Amino acid sequence: MKRLLRYGVAVPLTALVLACSSDPGLDGGTWRAWLDSPGGELPFGLELTQDGDDWSARIVNGPERLDVDRVEVDGNRVTLRISHYDATVEATRTSRGRLDGRWFKTGKLGAISELPFHAVHGVTHRFSPVAAEETSASIAGRWAVRFADEEDMALAEFEQDDQGQLTGTFLTTTGDYRYLAGSIEGDRLRLSVFDGAHAFLFDARVQDDGTLAGDFWSRESWHDTWTAERNDDATLGSATEQVAWVGGIPLSDVSFPDLEGALRSLDDPEFAGRARILEVFGTWCPNCNDATEYLTRLHERYRDRGLSIVGLAFEMTGDFARDAEQVRVYREHHGIEYPILIAGTSDKADASKAFPLIERVKSYPTTIFMDAEGNVHTVYSGFSGPATGAAYTRLQTLFEGTIEELLGDE
Repeated sequence: MKRLLRYGVAVPLTALVLACSSDPGLDGGTWRAWLDSPGGELPFGLELTQDGDDWSARIVNGPERLDVDRVEVDGNRVTLRISHYDATVEATRTSRGRLDGRWFKTGKLGAISELPFHAVHGVTHRFSPVAAEETSASIAGRWAVRFADEEDMALAEFEQDDQGQLTGTFLTTTGDYRYLAGSIEGDRLRLSVFDGAHAFLFDARVQDDGTLAGDFWSRESWHDTWTAERNDDATLGSATEQVAWVGGIPLSDVSFPDLEGALRSLDDPEFAGRARILEVFGTWCPNCNDATEYLTRLHERYRDRGLSIVGLAFEMTGDFARDAEQVRVYREHHGIEYPILIAGTSDKADASKAFPLIERVKSYPTTIFMDAEGNVHTVYSGFSGPATGAAYTRLQTLFEGTIEELLGDE
């Protein structure tokens, strides 16, 4: 596999490596892919399409289709870049047509996170079926959830069809778990999502009293247990009350480098507007990617009326040149036209020190709404993305109503 020399270190190209387009063993269409998680198979869908010598690919999680940036054929391999997440899956086709390899992505301080990867063509189920001696339970609806290692409660919302196929997500005070998909067979519930950065697996059982209890794995290193109780009235704490604005420091005294390394204070005239948004985010964060897609639309809609947005990127490696390049890739991927500054590393304790205007960085993203004079209107911690349905609609109503209020009458 080709490697790119960056800052004196050979690193893999961000890619999903499959098989050779000239080899008859590679078929377009549906592939069942999975990662070998510590909790078992973590499956997701993969769609490959050929147009002449060119290939394209999409990652499938329930209703979501994520386009891979670019496909490159190299011998008996194909490289699909997932560049905005700095993530990679490499695989080689076996004699039986199966793809085997690994997924890896850049983590904190440049550490590499990885799991084995596999795929087979033409298989449509997500999880491998298991024998169930009883009719599958119905778990559609809303659940109050407790993760053992988390301080705050969470919510789960599931939809279930007649065959026991599930879609849904978990909502927390820091964000959502995006588009989960899976099944329930008898009393066993399994859900997963993979989008290049997230690699989540849930495996639980319906208990005799109707509650849920099971395990949660994230990538190769994180494991937690969780329980859930059906509760149609369960809610989360307000996202606008999770983190307080501390202030006390003039915006002119808070400075970060732009992507070219020039130091810029937050009261730079270029950042002025009748309404302002400061977005604390990271390119590595899927909820931040959802937020950026939305903020990009808001910027296009409101900038001529005076909305200013500034992104404050907290990145993985701490190497300015590499982090700035990753932000440029992210900016191009999302079509961002507002300025972005490199604010620090992703560690929340370090980020809280680097950005002392709020009491802490609890969530990526955190969205701060300000008026023209720099007075804070709202600090919104976390982001409920499109996988959350009604919660995403409520978020949009709040964000757009706040912007309209700050812009005032023209």
